[in-house]
Amino acid sequence: MTALRTRRRPRALALLLAAGTALAGALVASPADAAPAGDIRINEVVTTGDVEDSVELYNKGTATVDISGWILKDGKDGSKYKIASGTTLAAGAFRAFDVHDAFGLGSDDKARLYLPDGKTLVDSYSWSKHSGPSWSRCPDGTGAFKAAEVTLGAANDCGGGGTTPVSWPGSNSVTNADPSNVFGQDLSGLYQDGNIMWAAQNSGKLWRLVRNGSGGWAPDTNSGWRSGKALRFPGGSGHPDSEGVTVTGNGSADGVFVVSERNGDASGTSRLSVLKYDVSGTGSTLTAVKEWNLTSDLPPVGSNLGFEGITWIPDTYLTQAAFKDASTGAAYDPARYGAHSGGVFFAGVEGTGMIYGYVLQDSGAFTRVASVNSGMRGVMELQWDPRAARLWAVCDDTCDGRHRTLQVDKAGAFTTTAVYNRPAGMPNYNNEGFALAGADECIAGSKPVYWADDANDDGHALRKGTVTC
Repeated sequence: MTALRTRRRPRALALLLAAGTALAGALVASPADAAPAGDIRINEVVTTGDVEDSVELYNKGTATVDISGWILKDGKDGSKYKIASGTTLAAGAFRAFDVHDAFGLGSDDKARLYLPDGKTLVDSYSWSKHSGPSWSRCPDGTGAFKAAEVTLGAANDCGGGGTTPVSWPGSNSVTNADPSNVFGQDLSGLYQDGNIMWAAQNSGKLWRLVRNGSGGWAPDTNSGWRSGKALRFPGGSGHPDSEGVTVTGNGSADGVFVVSERNGDASGTSRLSVLKYDVSGTGSTLTAVKEWNLTSDLPPVGSNLGFEGITWIPDTYLTQAAFKDASTGAAYDPARYGAHSGGVFFAGVEGTGMIYGYVLQDSGAFTRVASVNSGMRGVMELQWDPRAARLWAVCDDTCDGRHRTLQVDKAGAFTTTAVYNRPAGMPNYNNEGFALAGADECIAGSKPVYWADDANDDGHALRKGTVTC
């Protein structure tokens, strides 16, 4: 333990700690549910540097927890930091507390968390030397502590959940896969459905692409798709900020699903939605036939830091893998949810790096069955690879273009299995889309993959590479 001391902090850091990083979804205004206190974990401790004497808490559960009056202590029982009244912690959220005015954290010390009675211990962590620069739990909420970069108020920098980034599992060569200057900027999510590539553009547009005869893709010139089709919310209103796209096991005949983070007509307000479109018509505009607005069920994020990617995983895999339903704490049982798509939709969040799994019922109801920390600063794309039974999570230039794969572990939760650097031949583009070719294109252990570059660098928005299969 160190002696109590007075010092000034950089204003930005002080604001970060005091506010609890609302962009990371640490605080919500909705009432806290009766949730187990054990879901709140000490997740990061910083004892030295610009933000010394800080303790981060993380909610690894599925419900909001009211932590008003809870008490943080160091190794001395007389040291106390009381958490302010009205403080709640949403599921999957982080909150950092600057405790230096109450006590100092030394080189050989501990951080302890108690219920308001000051006697019931919730969690603790001890160390024998100063953080270098942070003591971080990896993975968040469940793993052991390790030295890592400071990420107070956000997901810990775990270097792949205990894995080390390795070279791209395919060719390092990447080529352009679209005609020059066709799409412009803001091309985002991709999904390959056989000989069709679906592409979502942030401006509220959906593209139907067909093979161009030279290994790439070009806009379909039939049925009104030549310039893409404008997207609308149900009733024909608004302009969805369309970020990701996917289909279910029945293909586009059962609808194309687009994830949106806001309405372009009210761009300052989050609207975290999954929208279903009937793409069989010939008109130039598509109006959603159904919307699942998930905003109220999720930690708040900035209006331009919400959903970025979406994919669909079939119930057959989830049940065979003994996937655990976070809403029940038991093995996932599709029959519990009545009529739905036959699988679970997983959506990635740019601002927090979280991945959320939802059963979207035909009735319009929804249930969150998973909250997965990707271990990345942000998730820009998700793709399910059925042949390899793994979920791909992709980050853009924010993370130097790294990709992660996840699978269901023995505990029934999705966990990182590998971290890959981008192909050596591809610059650090702002890739917000990623698509995998189907198993039928796997030849001699390799198949095509595609990226969508939001910035349209050098006049191209689509690029092609390969991955092992």
